[in-house]
Amino acid sequence: MKGLTVKQQEVLDFVDMFVRREGMAPTVYEIADHLGIKAATAFAHVRALQRKGYVTRSSKARSLTLLRTDSPRHLSLTLSVPILGRISAGMPLLAEQHIEETIHFDPSLLPRGSGGHPIFGLRVTGESMRDLGILDGDIVIARQTETASIGQIVVALIDNEATVKSLYIDRNRVELRPANKAFKSQFYDLDQVHIQGVVIALQRTYS
Repeated sequence: MKGLTVKQQEVLDFVDMFVRREGMAPTVYEIADHLGIKAATAFAHVRALQRKGYVTRSSKARSLTLLRTDSPRHLSLTLSVPILGRISAGMPLLAEQHIEETIHFDPSLLPRGSGGHPIFGLRVTGESMRDLGILDGDIVIARQTETASIGQIVVALIDNEATVKSLYIDRNRVELRPANKAFKSQFYDLDQVHIQGVVIALQRTYS
């Protein structure tokens, strides 16, 4: 591949950053707005990146494909989601030490309003959330946040152990409620529970 000008590199970096944040490729107008240039100039930079073999595009909106590896991925169709092998108190949630693998997820399966929020995945162990359709071995996709509404399914950290449960408040204590009659709710003082994210989607692999 041929070398890039400073501005072309800025365009390429913005495309990469945008899709990681939004789960889709930016439009030419969004590129122009971010870089403070005219849309025609942004389009010329995209065309230059095409000629140099860094991207491909079609006439459809948000159709940029970034060619950076031997297996190009279509930025408008996939979202890279880090799967956390563990979560530790006092460390950034998405610290490199926590990431076990990365999967590609269809962003159209996420609820509206998820764009702009860091997304992570966590593999479920056990059947405590079975009645809500979350089974052993599933990967829950969560929006990173430290707050949640009553009734939402959350990823919570208690004593360095992560759990996926529905969030409720009972007599000024946090109730982490399972969705399986074989399991009982867990109750904690407010300062014992650290919300890490709200579950917004699910991925299941059939063997």
